[in-house]
Amino acid sequence: MTPHAVGAPQPGPGSGPGSNTGQFPLPAPGPVQVPAPPGGGSLSGAAHGPVAVLLIGAAGAGKTTIARYWADHRGSPTAHISLDDVREWVRAGFADPQAGWNEHSEAQYRLARRTCGFAARNFLANGVSCIIDDAVFPDRPAVGLGGWKRHVGPGLLPVVLLPGLDVVLTRNAERSGNRRLSDEEVARIHGRMAGWYGSGLPIIDNSQLDVPAAAAALDRVVARSVQGPPVR
Repeated sequence: MTPHAVGAPQPGPGSGPGSNTGQFPLPAPGPVQVPAPPGGGSLSGAAHGPVAVLLIGAAGAGKTTIARYWADHRGSPTAHISLDDVREWVRAGFADPQAGWNEHSEAQYRLARRTCGFAARNFLANGVSCIIDDAVFPDRPAVGLGGWKRHVGPGLLPVVLLPGLDVVLTRNAERSGNRRLSDEEVARIHGRMAGWYGSGLPIIDNSQLDVPAAAAALDRVVARSVQGPPVR
């Protein structure tokens, strides 16, 4: 399965924006900001159009919780898209990475990523911002970060959430089911994530931040980035 950008479907009868089918023609990947109505949430969102954020982090970094909180408290419509949630839509035949990473789990990961990208573009085309969370490794930029930008568009804003190892180990220990990893695997993933230092991407160390404070830090990064080049 080769990652590719989802093409724009041709609208059929009753599929235009004025119909009641809920179907909208999607544009090809491109800049992701368009005008949006004002909002009144506690975080930003009213001053600029829809944005697409990719929140990167290791297992236990808190990215799903923070992404959901950020989306809940913005001042304009915002969706949260969790890659793990979408990957687990597969029930029968689910390739659990805990049983060993193989071509089946890799294929389901790629399929989930394309599905998330399609959903993000659909939200953006209809004036809704979105935040996607995923563990993207810096040593595979063409597959991870490059893949996401192909699926969503070049205007995608990546932000790295990178707390200390002791923090991710503690949070991972509180997990259950197939999302709980071994300490060795968590340490390995966390070590690979450290490669984002020096990349130029915004990095948030949320070791000492609760969820609202981490979401506020993310909001400041997003607000500054939509006005110019990404900042640390």
